[in-house]
Parts: sequence; structure tokens; C-alpha cells
Amino acid sequence: MKWDKTKLVSRYVTEGPKSAPHRSYYYAMGMTEEEIHQPLVGVATCWNEAAPCNIALQRQAQSVKKGVSENGATPREFTTITVTDGIAMGHEGMRSSLPSRDVIADSVELTMRGHCYDALVGLAGCDKSLPGMMMVMVRLNVPSVFMYGGSILPGKFRGKDVTVIDVFEGVGKHATGEFSDADLKEMECCACPSSGACGGQFTANTMACVSEAIGLALPGSAGAPAPYETRDEYAVASGKAIVELIRKNIRPRDIVTRKSLENAAMIVAATGGSTNAALHLPALAHEAGIDFDLHDVCDVMRRTPYLASLKPGGKYVAKDLFDVGGVSVVLKELLKGGYLHGDCLTVTGKTIAENLEGVEFPENQDVIYPITNPISMTGGVVGLKGNLAPDGAIVKIAGMDNLSFEGPARCFDSEQECFDAVQNRQYKEGDVLVIRYEGPKGGPGMREMLSTTGALYGQGMGGKVALITDGRFSGGTRGFCIGHVGPEAAIGGPIGLLKDGDIIRIDAEKGTMDVQLSDEEIAARRQNWKPRQNKYQSGVLWKYAQLVGPAVKGAVTHPGAKAEEHVYADL
Repeated sequence: MKWDKTKLVSRYVTEGPKSAPHRSYYYAMGMTEEEIHQPLVGVATCWNEAAPCNIALQRQAQSVKKGVSENGATPREFTTITVTDGIAMGHEGMRSSLPSRDVIADSVELTMRGHCYDALVGLAGCDKSLPGMMMVMVRLNVPSVFMYGGSILPGKFRGKDVTVIDVFEGVGKHATGEFSDADLKEMECCACPSSGACGGQFTANTMACVSEAIGLALPGSAGAPAPYETRDEYAVASGKAIVELIRKNIRPRDIVTRKSLENAAMIVAATGGSTNAALHLPALAHEAGIDFDLHDVCDVMRRTPYLASLKPGGKYVAKDLFDVGGVSVVLKELLKGGYLHGDCLTVTGKTIAENLEGVEFPENQDVIYPITNPISMTGGVVGLKGNLAPDGAIVKIAGMDNLSFEGPARCFDSEQECFDAVQNRQYKEGDVLVIRYEGPKGGPGMREMLSTTGALYGQGMGGKVALITDGRFSGGTRGFCIGHVGPEAAIGGPIGLLKDGDIIRIDAEKGTMDVQLSDEEIAARRQNWKPRQNKYQSGVLWKYAQLVGPAVKGAVTHPGAKAEEHVYADL
């Protein structure tokens, strides 16, 4: 078919005499005249050789391009960065993780703008790359389809399924003598047997489920493990789907609405997903100009039943969820229970309820529980608020029996200080370990604390101490671990005013977290508090610290859609 490009952005580089220089570049790359005058579809991946999470994306991108070409448009492949948390974890490299989300979004935006691409298929594999890619789709508001690169297959260690989280906990077992050098070596060599992102319901798989629930990904595309050929079939289908979205002019902001954001929060709750979703959903909302902060996310989670028994709070991994029907089954149960907003539009051009019409609940399995018999009536993640966290905080309660904790504070001004104390057993049962100055500004970069929590569990102390931080926790973290405490210490939040021995009370059932200090004592301590300077006074982390906002709003770095004066897709 001949395309009318009068309203497509690529007209600036493909149409009319003024575009002759641009077209000469396309001819240089072997493009035909027909291909030049078709819509140009950016196919963006986070492929790199940093980790297994992203190593299969290049392969999948070729299948996307095939689907785009077969349906009458022209794919143009490009890549962006990613920082893989499994490699960055437990050292200074983790400061690069959350900032990478915004660099991914920014770099894809610049590539799309600079080359006037009409639509976007984005493929992502690891933690921050998923929200980063979805954020830029909403920001640009060109027709877009998201596709997850797929999870890793579970490893086998002495007859049991294991993930990389078991290796982090193995470090703790090694410190106590439960694991020998040989035991740890055996586990590290078998925990990650293939390409793909971490197998449990950690941040990558959580945000993959979000991509389907929010409507930006094809139904079923979040499920298949990375090595499966099924992924390539979904990639071809995603390439074909993007061309249909161009024809119908269906854009991300038609899909990402307040209702679909609530659907996204529901899938996180129902699967016991990562607390990081409470950063990423507000950031996605921000790109659409919608107010949807940490408290909104947590309100939805609190009223959503917990249905899927996935690690770290449950028994199973992403492959097991895929084998019994995938995220569509969980969504269908939420719809049957009257929770899910079924009228939300998706990238199929149909509503989510229409997409789910043929989905049936699988019998004889205990990966997904029916809506009539949930694991619990409250989702796997809840919000907290109190005099220690006036802006809020978040905790994953999936798999926890005891939902309250009280104990004396043991304060550390960095993750490393706390990790060293844990490794050396310099803490007591009943302590509340406080890690501060690790927030978005104060870190800078809002590091995850998986090395510390993994070591605690490895020492058998996971349920016997609590840990609170203005930083983040991995989606693989379990136990009484409270993150995103705001305001953060670096800007004078109460967490920065604590002293060793202050009694902290956490109640996840009531949604409260308080320190037993009077308002007068907190005010007096604030008078004596002085800001601290971190060691990152140049480069990208300095820049990030200047721009980043509070965790409660998604730790965003620009004013968002409410301030925009044009939308890229309409240029």
C-alpha cells in the first residue's frame, strides 16, 4: 500500500526535494525507494554483553524487524545502554542502576527525535531497562509496542530450583560456615543456566507482567523464557502489531491511563512483585501527565488479592508461571473478581477484557490460586507512613507471617558499613538496621541492598532483624525490609536524625512506621543536622543528584507531560 506521510514525523527526512540529502544516506545503506517512503519504525534494544538478561535481545530484534517489514513498514534497529543489577549489586556500581532508567529513556528519545522515526518497538531484558523503555514510549507518544526479552531458566542445585538470589544468600551461608568454598562454587556455577533475566518475581519479571497489564505489550509476550523460540514468534507478532497501530493511530497515551496504571499495580500485588514497581509506575504516570504516586500504588496493592506463588515470597519462578498459562491467567482471575479495569485499550487494538476472553484457569497446579481462594486478601506489597517516613515507604510482605516488628535502631551511613557489620555478625537479633544516605540524591543513585539482605538470610537472621533504608531493595529481597523511606536523609528526612538505640515500631498490617520520639525531640535534632557531601561531585551521578526528585513521585528527572509544549508524535 502507498502510505500518506503528511502526518508522520518521518516526512521530514524522506519526502520532497529538501529530503534528497537524507535519502542519499538511506540509499547508502541499501534501502529501496519503497522502504524509504514507508513509515520508519525504530527497533530499540538494550542488547549488550554485560549479563545474560540482555544477551538474547539482538536475536529477538531481527524477528521484530521481520514482522515490521512483512506488514509494510521499514524497521531501523538501534541499541541503548543498560546496567544489570546482578552485576552492579553490592558495590559502587549499583549507584548507576536507577539513573540508567532515565538515560535509557533519554537516549531512545534522542535517537527517535534525531532520525524522525514514526513508531517504536522496544525490547528490554533487565530491571531498569523495562520501565526506561516504557517511559520513553509514553513520553514520545508515537505508536509503540513493548516486548520483554524473557526470563532465565531456573538452575538446579542438589535437586532444587535456584536463582541468582540463592547465590547472594549463599554468600551469607559461606560467612557462617554453613557453605564451604566448594559449596558456594558449585552453586554459582549452576544457578544461571541460560540467557534471560532473573527467574523469580524480581524487578524484571514484575515489570514484564506490568507491560501486559498496562496494555503496552502483546498478551502472553511476557512469559516465555529467553531461550524459547516462542519469544521470536512474539517478536514477529510485535513487529506486525506496530504497523497496525500506525494505521489506526493508537498511541501510548491512549493506553496508559489512570485505570491502566491501577491494573499495573494490581498485577504487581497479585504476583508478589518487586517494590521497585512503586518507583516505576509513578515515573510512567509522570510521562503521561497523570498523578499516581507511591501512595496510589500502595492503595491499589492493599486492596488486591495475592494470587501467584512466585519467588522470593513463594515457591515458583517465571517459567512455572508461563507453563500454567502466564500472566493472562492472573489477569483473568482479577477480572473475574471485579478488580481489573477490563475496558482499558491495549496494543492489540482491543480492550484487555477482550484479550482475555479465551483464557481459562488451569487445574491441578498451585502456581496461581483462584480469585475465590487467594493466598491472601492483601497484595504482596504494602505502603507504610509515620513520623519516620512522612512521605512514605514500602515493604514486600509476600510470604511473611509476622507483619509487625519493634526494636532498637542500629544506624549505618552507607550500605557498605551495614554489610561489613552483617558479615562480621556485629548486630543483635531484634535490631532494626538503618541504612541511610542511600536515597536518590544522597547516594546518589538509590542503591539496592540485596547483598546485605541476602547475607542476613544466609545467616538465618532474615526474620529476626528488620532493615530500613532511604535506598531500595531488590525485587529478590524478602523479609522485613523497608525501602524508599522519605524524605531521604540527604535532605534532612527523619531517617537521617536517628541515633543508635532509638526504638522503631513497624506495623505492615496498619501501614505505619514510627520512631518513639516526640515531635519536639525530632525538631531539636533537625536543628543540629548538617547536610553531607557525597564523593560524586562531577559526572553523571552529580548530574543525576541535581535533577532527581523524591522516591514518592518516582525519582523522576524532568517536569513530565504536564509541562510539555509539544508532543513529538505531532511535530
